[in-house]
Amino acid sequence: MLNIFYQSLFNDYIDEIKINLLTQGSILSNQISKDYDNLEKEAVFNYVSEYVKEMSLKLDSRILILNKEKEVVIDSHDVLKGFIIDKLREIDIALTGASNANLYNIKDVGKTMYVSVPITNKDSNVLGSIFISKNADDIFVSINSTMKKVILISLVGMLITGLVSFIISDVLSRPIERMTEAVRSITMGDFRKKIRITSTDEISNLGNAFNLMSTRLYQVDEQRAKFVANVSHELRTPLTSIKIISETLLASKKDIPKEVVTDFLQDIDSEVDRLNKIIDSLLYLVDMEKKELELELKLTYVNYLLRNVIKRLNPIAEKKNIKIHLIERDRIQVSLDQDKIKQAIINILGNAIKFTPENGDIYVQIYSSPKDSLTIEIEDTGIGIPENDIKYIFDRFYRVDESRARNSGGTGLGLSISQQIINLHQGQIYIQSKVDVGTKFTIVLPKNMGV
Repeated sequence: MLNIFYQSLFNDYIDEIKINLLTQGSILSNQISKDYDNLEKEAVFNYVSEYVKEMSLKLDSRILILNKEKEVVIDSHDVLKGFIIDKLREIDIALTGASNANLYNIKDVGKTMYVSVPITNKDSNVLGSIFISKNADDIFVSINSTMKKVILISLVGMLITGLVSFIISDVLSRPIERMTEAVRSITMGDFRKKIRITSTDEISNLGNAFNLMSTRLYQVDEQRAKFVANVSHELRTPLTSIKIISETLLASKKDIPKEVVTDFLQDIDSEVDRLNKIIDSLLYLVDMEKKELELELKLTYVNYLLRNVIKRLNPIAEKKNIKIHLIERDRIQVSLDQDKIKQAIINILGNAIKFTPENGDIYVQIYSSPKDSLTIEIEDTGIGIPENDIKYIFDRFYRVDESRARNSGGTGLGLSISQQIINLHQGQIYIQSKVDVGTKFTIVLPKNMGV
């Protein structure tokens, strides 16, 4: 009976650690996969390395990040980087796309848990693997300590021993049962399902991780539904206009004057152009999300680039008697993708012109900023943005004023595309705005992109 109890307790402890390490490994894999293709960049590599080390300390374990050739890319102990590890079954299994965990008794080391999790991209292609090793001797210390207490209690009476065994079994299994029930709910599409946590042990850590995952899945699902609804609405509007015009032409029983037909055809052509603009913007965003866009870095005189953008948009500004002032505090040359940065600035400056009343002013500044970066500021004297709307301004299809944006032909994608382009350049974009005063966009780009 005691042997059976010992084995049961041992299995529960091992399963608990396996589940915890596999879950944490999966979380780490999801986090790393976003930046995996950019690990050769020093800033990204340092960020991921620090994250791995923090996770290593949290799990009291050693963590290795390996590529598909089984070469160690990151070692939480900074020892094995660059080594090839080709004799571990767990790594071989992970590179096939499957997670696994095993317990070993290693000479001169003791009981050790090996866990390996694949790193995959959005298309489920395996990029590499995460290998976690954790000393498990403390499990046996805990088990032996528990068994001594059980044996002592068993001397008092089998009844007390049975009661204690039942309580321990119930305490260990109930959280797992609740988690299993929650997992079933999520597989059925209920992403709001949460686990009630009442303990402070490893199971609670797993429960917290599960609740975090559930919340994230719910947010992603909401964003997906909102995005699909917005795309459908944006495409339906020009299609409806084309349908109405076409039906009007077809329903007419009399000869329609050529001038009227020409006007109708121009309206149709305008709506088709609008559809093409929406679709092109969507495809551009999709390419950036798939990381299919590569930066074509060229040494660029940024001052000259800004002059070209202003020259291109000046005719639009002059129709509203808006003056664009270029303030060149520094002359700056850096390596960047000229076409993409130009597109980002055109989107932002175009918005400034669109939402600045007649006789207004727009100020474009360029200057060097600390930490080897350059700053471009675009400030207008326009209608401004309400404080509650600022946090959504870079969301796709988001408009502060729906009717005004649609009448001006906007797709609601320009600022989102600008933000993506700036992020691709490892830069940042900030916004400050006040209603009826104006809006200022600040773009900060690194000077050492091409280094």
